[in-house]
Amino acid sequence: LKPFFLRGSWSNLFSVSFWLPLKWKQETSVSPAKGFIAMGYAGYAPGNRIADKLTPMQQALRSLPLEKAQESLDLIEKLTRNVVRNPGEDKFRRINLSNPKISAAITDVHFAVDALKEMGWVQDEDALLLPPSVHLVHEREVVGIIDAKDYYKKEEDNERRRQMAARKEVSAEKEALLQQMEADRKEKVADGPVVHSSVAKQFGNGPNIVKASDLGIGNSSGG
Repeated sequence: LKPFFLRGSWSNLFSVSFWLPLKWKQETSVSPAKGFIAMGYAGYAPGNRIADKLTPMQQALRSLPLEKAQESLDLIEKLTRNVVRNPGEDKFRRINLSNPKISAAITDVHFAVDALKEMGWVQDEDALLLPPSVHLVHEREVVGIIDAKDYYKKEEDNERRRQMAARKEVSAEKEALLQQMEADRKEKVADGPVVHSSVAKQFGNGPNIVKASDLGIGNSSGG
C-alpha cells in the first residue's frame, strides 16, 4: 500500500499541499471588522463614552445655588414653555424682574438671570426681553432645563449622603468619647477612695505643747 500522500497523481498532491495552508490561514485570521468591534470605539472599551461638552447655557443652568435650583428651574421652564408654545405673543417675551415671584426665584438667585441671557434674553432696565430674532425650541432649551433639574436631583441626593456620613462620623466620635469617660469612671471606682494620712496641726506660733493651764488644771479661784 502506498501512503495517502503518494496516491493519485501529482496534481492531487499539489492541491492538498496548497489547500492545507490556506485552510489554516482562514481559521486563524481575524477580520478587520471583528478586530474593530473587539477594540471598541477609538480604542476605548465597549460601553465607555466620552461625556459631551456642556454648552454655555447648560453650564449656566448648572451653576445655580443648590437650595434654590429646583424653584428657579421650575419657573424658568414655565416661562420658556410659554414662549415655545406661543412664539408670537409679546407678553411671553418679556420678564418683569421686579415682580415679587420673579424676584424670589430668578432676580435674587445667583446665575439665574445669566442662564436666561444664555438662552437669548437681553436686559432692559428691570426687565428681560426676548428679541424677535431669537427662537426658543423644546429640543434645546426645554430639554436643557429638564436635564439641569435631573442634575440637581442627583446633587441633592449626594448632599444628603454627605450629611448622613458626617452625622455618623460625629456620632462615632461621641460614642468613643462616652466609652472613654465610662472606662475612666470604672477605673477610679476600682482604685477605691483616696485616704489622706493625719497631719498634726500647729496651734498658734509655738510648738504643739498643751499646758495644764490650757486644760484648766491648777488654776485656783482664790488668787
